[in-house]
Amino acid sequence: MASENSYFWSAEDEISLLVIVVDVNPIWWGQQAQREPEFTLSKCLDAVMVMANSHLVMTRTNKLAIIASHCQESYFLYPSKHWKAGDVFGDDATSGSGDGKYELLSVANDLIAEETRNLMARTQVKGHQTDTLLAGSLAKALCYIHRMSKELDAGQDMKSRILVIDHTLQVVKAAEDCALQYMNFMNVIFAAQKQNILIDACVLDSDSGLLQQACDITGGLYLRIPQKTALVQYLLWVFLPDADQRSQLVLPPPVHVDYRAACFCHRNLIEIGYVCSVCLSIFCNFSPICTTCETAFKIPLPQMIKPKKKKLKTAN
Repeated sequence: MASENSYFWSAEDEISLLVIVVDVNPIWWGQQAQREPEFTLSKCLDAVMVMANSHLVMTRTNKLAIIASHCQESYFLYPSKHWKAGDVFGDDATSGSGDGKYELLSVANDLIAEETRNLMARTQVKGHQTDTLLAGSLAKALCYIHRMSKELDAGQDMKSRILVIDHTLQVVKAAEDCALQYMNFMNVIFAAQKQNILIDACVLDSDSGLLQQACDITGGLYLRIPQKTALVQYLLWVFLPDADQRSQLVLPPPVHVDYRAACFCHRNLIEIGYVCSVCLSIFCNFSPICTTCETAFKIPLPQMIKPKKKKLKTAN
């Protein structure tokens, strides 16, 4: 017999978790502010807040997380460790602010802005490591989704998806750390596919072949927006609806996904190449030693046929 505290979850009470990964690379955003002063990092975060607020107010069971993908670390902007989970995700949040704004949205916006300022204030770009650690941010997003799924009540379901807001993805370079990030990125894609987690990508600058593959493999949407200043319109039109609602909308046509791999030695797109059996690095030319994991391969040499000795004929 069911207890008095038992609760049967309906389809309307299904949790929808949205994890937004925002590229906050200070080098690119500094260059972007010089090229287009009308679209800066603060403008991008304002559009992200509008997207996040819209997701939270659609259904009371919707959940949100925002991760800043930096060139030095992956950092949670929301929820933050400085706030308790009840303050951020509390179901009893009411409009207690003086301006009549929903308290949950006000807390989220203030928290995102404060954590972004703290992250940028302690940034010290040193050396040649200037690539965004997008693979690590996606891995952290998957770990957070897994943790949230373990905290569900009995009989409760949760649909999860990841939205990546990135300028470009420079993963395949002639550097060892970039090759390692490439492998981590592919592992994240297949892990998300196995967990039925969609990966959407909103690209601000140049196209990314790996993000196109991630969206195609997981069933997400890939869009390179033509106008950066209209970011909030594209977020609300294309990426705010979930997978069930997108079939009823008129969305941009899917892009052609190029599944050709780029070699680790020259960054050239190839159709036929050599693959390391240990780390799966791809090369356009054969090498007996893998430059990524330094594995030496034994090459079978052709056997030398010894010439037969001719028998000397004895004279009769």
